Formats: sequence, C-alpha cells, structure tokens
Amino acid sequence: MSNYKNYVAEDRRLVILRILNEEPDYAINDSVLQTALSQIGHGVSRDVIRTDLSWLEEQGLVSVEVIKDKIHVAKLTARGGDVASGRAVVYGVKKPAPGE
Repeated sequence: MSNYKNYVAEDRRLVILRILNEEPDYAINDSVLQTALSQIGHGVSRDVIRTDLSWLEEQGLVSVEVIKDKIHVAKLTARGGDVASGRAVVYGVKKPAPGE
C-alpha cells in the first residue's frame, strides 16, 4: 500500500473510533458509519468499512456483532476509547493531534 493510502486508512480508522466514542452506547452500525464517514470526506464502500472494522477488532479496539448476516454493529472497547482520545497509540491508526 502506498504512503498516501496508508495515511488515508489510518485517518479513517481514527475517525471510526472517534464516531464510536461520541455515541451514548459507544456502538453504531456500518450503514450509519458509511454516512458519517462520507460527510467528512471518507466516501468509501461498506466493504472497506467492514474491512476496517475487522482490522480494528483484531487490534482489540472494537467488537463487532453481525446481525441477520448483513448488519455489522461495532462497539468501542476501553482500549479503542484510549486510542480515539490519544491516550494510547496503535500502529495503523492515526494519532490525534493535541486539541483535536
């Protein structure tokens, strides 16, 4: 993957964690995530989002539940919350700048 593609993927993963961190129950489905991401310049397919969610789950940052074999619901873990707020760093997720 090129440096640019890596940067975009790292930023998108951080945005996913931040969106989850803002939800009252720290959970959201992939359809709503797709809409939210496109609103801030990450217009990607549901497949890309599901790939990111799987990667984030492998890192212990989210848990993913598949409902009726088609709706993926991501829930932020405590570690994911730490990464979203910059208290922890995970290679492959952009570190937020101070004050972001």
